[in-house]
Order: sequence, then C-alpha cells, then structure tokens
Amino acid sequence: MSIRYGLLALLAQGPRYGYQLRAEFEASTGATWPLNIGQVYATLSRLERDELVTRVGADDEGRLVYRITPAGREDVRRWFATPVARGDRPRDELAIKLALAVTTPGVDVRGVVRAQRTATLRTLQELTRLRGDDPGVPSAPGDRAWRLVLESMIMQSEAEVRWLDHCESYLLDGGPSAVARTTAREPAAGELR
Repeated sequence: MSIRYGLLALLAQGPRYGYQLRAEFEASTGATWPLNIGQVYATLSRLERDELVTRVGADDEGRLVYRITPAGREDVRRWFATPVARGDRPRDELAIKLALAVTTPGVDVRGVVRAQRTATLRTLQELTRLRGDDPGVPSAPGDRAWRLVLESMIMQSEAEVRWLDHCESYLLDGGPSAVARTTAREPAAGELR
C-alpha cells in the first residue's frame, strides 16, 4: 500500500490537516507503519498536483486543511475494489536473505534459520500477549482496525515459523551435498561465517 491511498481513504471521511492525517493513519494501522510528517506533506503535494485533493484553507490554528476531490474519491474507490497482487507487495527480505545464505560459501544456513525462528517465536509470543484472551470483536472502529492488523501480524508470524521449519527440513532432506555446501568447510579469509 502506498501512503497515497491511506491519505485518500482518510480524506474520504472528511477534511483534515497534515498532522491529523499522520496521527489517524498511524492509529488506523495499529502504529505498525509510522509516518514521517514530511512524507505526509510530500504526498499531499503530489495529490494536490494530480487534482485528487484540494486545499480548503486553514483552521483556527493556521494548519492547512485538505479535502478529497471527486477524482480522488474515484481513485480511492478503485483502490479498495482492486485486490492486492502478491507482486505488488514489498520484497521479502527474509526469503532473499536465506536464498543468499544458501549460495554464499561459509554461511551456517541452519544457524540463520534457527536464529530467525527464535526471533519470530519471540515476536509471536509478544503479539499473542497483546491480543489477550478476549476473542470478541471490539466495538470501536479504531480498536477493530488495530485488532485486524494485530491478527494479520500474528498469522504472518505463524506462517513464517512454518516456512522456517520447512526451510530447515528442506536443507536437511536436500541430501548431504546441500548441507555440505552450506556448512561443511571453514570460511576463507574475508568470507562470512
């Protein structure tokens, strides 16, 4: 998701100023995507240039207030109606890291997998603690938004642990040559350990 659509979605609810947009964006995403205020104003400037928002003046404290235009409403409507393709998501740094570990001589790939699994399990425990024992759906929209984000993070962590288990099994079941390639020899000077 780009900041553009997050801001447009918020502006579709009514006019807002920059700091208000930043605070509401972070609240809506459960503070999992902190925004720099410079990003907000740069994005608002581009949205204004593209005639998706317009400045409607300033509030009592002199803050510039923005309103979504009909073209902006149509743009955000299309965004909500369009499924997110897997290719549209950011690159998976962990998958790339493990792929590089497998092909880099001297890297203890199983060690990389185990260290990541430990960190992911710790994160999963923290997220589960945050969720608590209440399976009910919160009544406040902001709380429901946070719960959705939290549940997504929990399920992604669970999937990551399963994938890491698969990676370790794959390396072990890949035959002696796969494991030997990644762990058997001592690294030469300058190689990773």
